[in-house]
Amino acid sequence: MQYIYKYPSPIGGITIASDGSSLTGLWLDGQKYFAASLSPEHEEKALPIFKQTEEWLNCYFNGENPDFMPDIHLEGTPFRLSVWEILRKIPYGEIITYKDIAKEIADKKGLPSMSTQAVGNAVGHNPISIIIPCHRVVGCNGSLTGYAGGISKKIKLLTLEQVDITNLFIPKNK
Repeated sequence: MQYIYKYPSPIGGITIASDGSSLTGLWLDGQKYFAASLSPEHEEKALPIFKQTEEWLNCYFNGENPDFMPDIHLEGTPFRLSVWEILRKIPYGEIITYKDIAKEIADKKGLPSMSTQAVGNAVGHNPISIIIPCHRVVGCNGSLTGYAGGISKKIKLLTLEQVDITNLFIPKNK
């Protein structure tokens, strides 16, 4: 059984999911792939993991770097799991590019290169937004592209973390 909890954040509603003990999903309401890993049979319930996640989010939205992490359970392909693991290691207040992630995966696999499009797809399907910080990934040319929650929310999250976004830009086709 899966369980959900609604969190009212400063950037809009957030739906949090759990398997009963670990965090399995965190989506900004209305984002692309919203609740993609959530079972149609779920119920709203107060759980300790939701309290811990709420404490993490409260700390984060107060402009602090939380010094703890809720227990997370991810399911996905080995490729997606490897991308999400890289996302988890992006430091608070810093950004990397899709190309950086592709290079890291290619290096680990001993490959000459890796598709940045495949990386972008995996980043976009990150089931635990904010806590697994996919908002910290930008295009290699500094473009603020590819955030399932929307570019305006990506900007708000980066600004909250005091990332200097003055040299980043929104592509004209967005």
